[in-house]
Amino acid sequence: MRKEIQTNLKFVDLLNEWDPFQLKNGSYETEIADVIAAVHELDHPLILAKRIQTIYEFSFEKLIPLESCLKVAGELLNIKANDSCSL
Repeated sequence: MRKEIQTNLKFVDLLNEWDPFQLKNGSYETEIADVIAAVHELDHPLILAKRIQTIYEFSFEKLIPLESCLKVAGELLNIKANDSCSL
């Protein structure tokens, strides 16, 4: 369980750094929680990217370019893969 918490904290750090609407750290708590749930559920970068795009669009009524979502989805899945290999 401890390893999962560390992985989730890595996800939080990455998503706070991403800051797609330049709102500064701490402004995306709900979206980050939803994205982390999606990362645990999904393994395909494009599907995850579309989910990320939808999560943020729902909250902010602004569309993030899919390319940006795809980049962060890939980074999230990389963290997931690397951390699960060491369990």
